[in-house]
Amino acid sequence: MMNKLIGILGLFLILSIPAWALDDTGNQRLAAIQQRWAEIQYQVMEQQRAAEFEKLAAQSGAFTRSAPNSAEAWIWHGIVTSSWAGAEGGLGALGKVKDARDALERAIQLDPNALQGSAYTSLGALYDRVPGWPVSFGDEDKADQLLRKALEINPAGIDSLYFWGDHLYRQGHPQQAREALLKARTAAPRPGRELADQGRRREIDALLQEIGNP
Repeated sequence: MMNKLIGILGLFLILSIPAWALDDTGNQRLAAIQQRWAEIQYQVMEQQRAAEFEKLAAQSGAFTRSAPNSAEAWIWHGIVTSSWAGAEGGLGALGKVKDARDALERAIQLDPNALQGSAYTSLGALYDRVPGWPVSFGDEDKADQLLRKALEINPAGIDSLYFWGDHLYRQGHPQQAREALLKARTAAPRPGRELADQGRRREIDALLQEIGNP
């Protein structure tokens, strides 16, 4: 019912340092969760991912409890939880999807620009991919709104462009989708996110191949 509900990655850019900014230890925890997510998503065998994401969700949940005012912690708890739901699949994953939605909404309340608007990207992908009412909260129009907001914040990001291209293709606009994906493929590399970038580019190439030549 639900294919891979994959999340997204981004760099943390801010103009000023708010009172709730992560300290060095918090940033190290964030980086460790990001790296482990990429390892599970792109290197662990598919049948083992649910168990590994479950372990990582325990870590990301603990992170939100230790840093409850950090939008970054809530973003990554949402990403990990949605990825766990996607790896598990079926109706049993719907509760996890709702938990992921709640975490991402909490992140937006705290700081909508955190991690270059990644909460909007991840939340938009959830609304795009989960079933609609009465099964779940999927909503193509809501997905469109959220993904457009993500692009406003990060117009050249590999993730914001990838999920926008995926959305356009789902909506029956292959040429526009192809343009967004080609732009995503040339996005600047993210220091420390090499594994995630490699995996995302493979996904971009796979979707471009599915779309085919114009």
